[in-house]
Amino acid sequence: MKLKRLSIGTFNLYNLNEPGLPIYTDADGWSEEEYGRKIDWTQRTIRLLQPDIFGFQELWHADSLRRALAASDLDADYDLLAPQGANGSGIVCAAIVRKGLLVGEPEWIVEFPDKFVLHSSGDDPQTPAISVDIPSFSRPVLHFRVRPREDQEPVHVYVCHFKSKAPTKVFRESWFRAEDETYGKHAASLGAAISTVRRTAEAAALRFMLTEQMKGNRTPVIVLGDINDGQHSNTANILTAQPRYLVGDSTGGGDVSLYTAQTLQEYRSTRDVYYTHIHQDIMESLDHILVSEEFYDNSRRRLWMFDGMTVNNDHLNFDDHAESGTNDHGVIVAAFKYKPIRAEASNIVEEQPAGRGGGG
Repeated sequence: MKLKRLSIGTFNLYNLNEPGLPIYTDADGWSEEEYGRKIDWTQRTIRLLQPDIFGFQELWHADSLRRALAASDLDADYDLLAPQGANGSGIVCAAIVRKGLLVGEPEWIVEFPDKFVLHSSGDDPQTPAISVDIPSFSRPVLHFRVRPREDQEPVHVYVCHFKSKAPTKVFRESWFRAEDETYGKHAASLGAAISTVRRTAEAAALRFMLTEQMKGNRTPVIVLGDINDGQHSNTANILTAQPRYLVGDSTGGGDVSLYTAQTLQEYRSTRDVYYTHIHQDIMESLDHILVSEEFYDNSRRRLWMFDGMTVNNDHLNFDDHAESGTNDHGVIVAAFKYKPIRAEASNIVEEQPAGRGGGG
């Protein structure tokens, strides 16, 4: 296979579970009618966009995604990646991959890397020690490989879903209940802080894995998912390593850097119109497609050039997801055309600047 164009999407399924099965504290889950509408909207979205790779979040039951794919009449065109244990009792990431692209078997990564550490005694005498002990991802990270072109090495794809901004429910904790009068008024801020720490740790753990994967080689990488944070958030900065975006000659690119499709699209537009979630009338971009330098236009090691992005988000204007079957996130797809950098440009050697933003 030698694709000339590769399309990649990410799709939060909004708690896609079989009807009648519990979802969080909702013991009844989706009714048969609500479920039917969800399956219909999901299959129509898959059929409308049809990327070569579609990463999914908030899947509870593999049969539900299998049913939506079959309803789209595209099940013969895709391999469905979902863990065997996706039986409706928990949330997983999943994917569909166009037939012929998948290399090897997928894996779902639960535990943080063995040598990943978030402990510090402080940078200076005024900074107290800190220790964060979180051993695993809230939602397992899906990792698989694809080979869009047989003359190139496989691309590593990661599908992730990080802890949301919603405050952790600390009122359930024994320390909270023991002093409810003290902590009651602080539940939201304390819970939000815990959620932020967890999300930050998850981003750092995935970045640890990515750096191990990418450092000192030409391994192409794609990260898809709902990171529950914006384009310029600390969460995104950790994941991307804050690369410098060059607009001029093709001499950029960073060894371990990731580039956001959102920024690549902004280079092609006169203004930013990208959002994938609305909360209290605030439009945010929580869902992201991140790509390594092999997919970055101005990289001296470019293999693929950005070819546009679709943001399917009109349904976010209506808060009727149960009635309409829609999800509560925008669905995004980015496309890249195979266009390796000229040989003379790829031979340019540029010393990487030190410090922040030195990712090239």
